[in-house]
Amino acid sequence: MLAELSFTASDLAQVRFAVSPMWEVVSSYRLLRSHAAHPVHLPWARQVGPRMVEAGLDRGWLSELIPPAGYVPDFLNPAPAGAAPAPEEEWQAIRASSADRVRQDLDHLARHQGSLGPRLRTLHSDPESRLAKVTEEIATYWQLALAPYWARIRAVLDADIFHRARVVAEHGAGRLFNDLHTSVNWDDNALRMSRRKQPLTRETAGTGLVLIPSAFTGPGPHTRTTLPDPPQLAYPARGTGSLWQARRATRADTLAAVLGRSRTLLLIELETPSSTTHLSQRTGLSPAGVSQYLTALRNAGLVSAHRAGRSVLYARTAAAETLLNAASAA
Repeated sequence: MLAELSFTASDLAQVRFAVSPMWEVVSSYRLLRSHAAHPVHLPWARQVGPRMVEAGLDRGWLSELIPPAGYVPDFLNPAPAGAAPAPEEEWQAIRASSADRVRQDLDHLARHQGSLGPRLRTLHSDPESRLAKVTEEIATYWQLALAPYWARIRAVLDADIFHRARVVAEHGAGRLFNDLHTSVNWDDNALRMSRRKQPLTRETAGTGLVLIPSAFTGPGPHTRTTLPDPPQLAYPARGTGSLWQARRATRADTLAAVLGRSRTLLLIELETPSSTTHLSQRTGLSPAGVSQYLTALRNAGLVSAHRAGRSVLYARTAAAETLLNAASAA
């Protein structure tokens, strides 16, 4: 089916980009549930999959809300408020969903799946109280699966937006739309999407358009159309193919002169988010020493900490990535 979304001058004036944590939650969870992770994401899936199972996230609210394929309730992807809402803002928007919206989406999901699971039946009967449970589980998944990697993911998403904003500045919106994906094209004041199962019209969508680059959405774009919100189009971000590739070797001696040998070693080892115990085993530093150095790095804004079940995972921040890239280029 070919879907066609018309644009007036007012609609074009309201086209914007946004980074949405919830689009990454939904698409990454679906990827893990499919048990057929794209080769690009295998390094991430191998790290995150066991944590997800250990935390019971493979059999909780998300397992019923996000099937391996097909429809996902629209209330899980609220319209992003601003260019880059914090995760907590989107969870708050989910909790603020009207009971009618939740029930309508769950009825739609039931038509796709044949029935609702036991948790979703309680959500259908009491959305106000159960949505808090849903967002609690989303927050747990975020800490396990995405927060330790967010600096790296966010860099890819921001780079995509920067590139496409430049395309608009140099060539116009038509070139932007035609470059999003092979299934999307712009012609005669309308955005056309091939291989879409449902129609996409202004009668079913609000004004404007929110373009959302995603590291996990694929292989094609996905849409969300819920009045009165603007339609959302999530598309595969440029640069995702190199997301999990190891960084170029860092000049450890150069960086060590500034940070010290042990702190530099830990930053390099945090190519993969790790616990204090694992870092101690890999570096030969004592657990107490690792903890002391990580505290110093965290206070300097170079390391972040994320609860993962009974462990705490440490990860490099965007500032640390910039520092290591500069040292590599020296």
